[in-house]
Amino acid sequence: MIERPPGPFSWAVVVLLVVLSLWPILWAVASAFKPPASIIREPLTFDPSAFTLSNFEAMFANVPIGTGFLNTAIVLLVKGSITMVFAPLAGYAFAKYEFRGKRILFGTVMVTLMLPVVVLMIPLLLEMKTFGWVNSYPALILPGAVDAFAIFWMRQVISGVPDELLDAARVDGCGELGIFARIVVPVIRPGLAGLAVLTIMNIYNDFVWPVVITSTEGMATLQVVLSTLAQNITGNNISTDFASVWGQLLAASTIAMIPLIVLFMLLQRHFVNGIVGGSLKG
Repeated sequence: MIERPPGPFSWAVVVLLVVLSLWPILWAVASAFKPPASIIREPLTFDPSAFTLSNFEAMFANVPIGTGFLNTAIVLLVKGSITMVFAPLAGYAFAKYEFRGKRILFGTVMVTLMLPVVVLMIPLLLEMKTFGWVNSYPALILPGAVDAFAIFWMRQVISGVPDELLDAARVDGCGELGIFARIVVPVIRPGLAGLAVLTIMNIYNDFVWPVVITSTEGMATLQVVLSTLAQNITGNNISTDFASVWGQLLAASTIAMIPLIVLFMLLQRHFVNGIVGGSLKG
């Protein structure tokens, strides 16, 4: 059966959806480079001759966004590394090994996906207090470092690896970790790239847990810093007007968007392949 190419109406709908999706982002970025008064007085226009960096200069002077980026980078590097190492190993075990209680254990892991985040907040907070980790990097990193979704994702992807490849490697005398590192990992590279993008986005955008577990400005992640932008701006300069607050808010939001946009552009092909592969295997 020959599929017809998309018609003009389909392309028009796609273009309209793209414009509607990108318009708020483009407006926020353009407004960040406008004089504060123009953001309020002329919100839908942009005059290139009025281009200014004053919003960014004022924001860096009033908001500890550098501290937020640093804390987020540390959490992202360590927590992301833990996820990318142990989630594939767990997924490999569930996909390719048979052991007693496997289905019960996997079902228990899946049940945790149905638990609302709010339900786990108090128990986790009490646990961190017992360990003396409140307002520390271990508390930001360890909870949720290997979550159920990452294990499920890897299990789905690794299920598509032919058992014959693994059996041939065993016949050649390759150990189990060697099979995983030399056979499985190269085959599931698109799935790993997809998991990496999702993991980075989840950690980068995480707000609820960091705002609960941190209590000082020095431990605040980027999202916590962004949530308190208006307070920081007005607190450091009592005379700051409403327009200046909006300008600095848009400047900070623009900077916060850059890492995720660059990441997705670099890994877009692998991410899409990983999404498709992970959704079809099982």
